[in-house]
Amino acid sequence: MVAINPPSKDSKYKEGVSRFGADIALVSVNHKDFNGAELLTHGDTKPFVISGPGDYEVKDIFINGVGIEAVIDGKKYINTIYSLTSADIKLTFLGALSSDIPANLRETIQAPDILFVPVGDGNLLSPKNAYKLAVSLEPKIIIPMDYDANSLKQFLKEGGEEKITPIEKLTIKKKDLEGKDAEIVVLK
Repeated sequence: MVAINPPSKDSKYKEGVSRFGADIALVSVNHKDFNGAELLTHGDTKPFVISGPGDYEVKDIFINGVGIEAVIDGKKYINTIYSLTSADIKLTFLGALSSDIPANLRETIQAPDILFVPVGDGNLLSPKNAYKLAVSLEPKIIIPMDYDANSLKQFLKEGGEEKITPIEKLTIKKKDLEGKDAEIVVLK
């Protein structure tokens, strides 16, 4: 199991977060709301923690991380955008992205099967800019994250998908992606 940006014990998001074991922990930015990898140890399971740019291979999952500046609460951080490939499916996680992605970085993340995009939380991309960026990367599925009810509603409106019902989990096989083009899926 891969966990991405787990909140730390000092995070404002710690309420309601359950402890579970993860094999791999990806931390996109060293900020208390995103760097709680220590909470992912459970029983005998202790995660392999990746917390910055680079190329990695862990348990048959290939991971590429590229760094980009982000601004959170008025402070500059390095945000790592992660692309993971497993079972011939490429997932890209934009992390705590607060600005557009320069052309030189776009090449490394272009055309993911599944794209996780932050949708306005004060520090992140606005819903309009998040949708515009997401479709420009040509994913098959877009999953919004780090949103409140208002920013999600605006994001869905940008995508013309205002009546999407959130789902508990998404299970995908490569064949399930055929024919999809920037389909928005909202996870609870």
